[in-house]
Amino acid sequence: MSRLNDFPFFDVQHPEDCRISAVHSVWWGGTFVNTTNIFMEYIWKHLEHLDIDYLTWVLWVVYPIVISFLLPLFILIFLYASAIFLHVYHYRHRLRDAYAKDFWDGARKTLSAVWVGQARIWHGYEIHGFEKLPSTGPALMIYYHGTLPIDFYYIMAKCILEKNRQIRAVGDNFLFNMPGWRLLMEVFCVAPGTVQSCIGVLNAGHILAIAPGGVREALFGDEYYPVMWGKRTGFAKVALQTHVPVIPVFTQNVREAFRTPSFGKGWMRKLYEMTRLPLMPIYGFFPVKLRTFIGDPIQPDKDTTPEQLATTVQEALKDMIKEHQRIPGNILRALFERVYSSDKQKSS
Repeated sequence: MSRLNDFPFFDVQHPEDCRISAVHSVWWGGTFVNTTNIFMEYIWKHLEHLDIDYLTWVLWVVYPIVISFLLPLFILIFLYASAIFLHVYHYRHRLRDAYAKDFWDGARKTLSAVWVGQARIWHGYEIHGFEKLPSTGPALMIYYHGTLPIDFYYIMAKCILEKNRQIRAVGDNFLFNMPGWRLLMEVFCVAPGTVQSCIGVLNAGHILAIAPGGVREALFGDEYYPVMWGKRTGFAKVALQTHVPVIPVFTQNVREAFRTPSFGKGWMRKLYEMTRLPLMPIYGFFPVKLRTFIGDPIQPDKDTTPEQLATTVQEALKDMIKEHQRIPGNILRALFERVYSSDKQKSS
């Protein structure tokens, strides 16, 4: 007992309890070893008195309560799956004709029906100005790149189903190195874009979609919706050489559906500039209200330079953001818009 009394971090008024009043790392001869042994004896003593039968009883009581809350989630998932199935079934005749004509066309339309159903159910998705996308002939669609371009997937899917047109798209090189994605890119006509390849797509009479901001705009933008194009003018050179209309596209709340963390963006961007690898983590898939607005076509003037045309399109897109998006974006507000629209959104 005299040895224990020498140390102020033990309460020895009741040595049978061996209560620890503080924890110190002490090395004084064999003191540290003795302290450790006493501490372990204290732990084992209380573990021996742990009532395992009581814990089992508590779990037996809690399990039914937990399960009772989890089971409705399965019903909710089943209801969502049923709703998506009905959306797909709505296009059954088109799907049947597509499969009879071409297997891959049928696969595209089946997946498009799933995407359209998911968009409608999860985001209450709407497209305003869909008629501005031509049913025939070429056009260059320039869209704002959200953290994930989920809005472009919805536009493409709706165009496949409603206009029977496959939008061609320019994708970043890393997409084609993702395991298992190459077939998906081929079926949905996504390809790396050079000026000459894009000119070829438009000369063939297709709609081509480009997000000039690319991965940089996707990962390092924020709730203030900056347009991060830098000095990119490639799309403008394509439009001027093919004389096709340029159609700006913006989706309201696209940055509230998915986001990137604000911390560490500076050094993550430096890493991206060095490696061109999209290593920034992404979180979200929030069921926010999404509305896509398709702007008026901009017809290139033959006397316009690529820099001037790029500036004109960029300003048109910024005006659309200013008109249709409340800045800064807010996830809770975007969720609330599923059931209520402000006067600004109603007028738009």
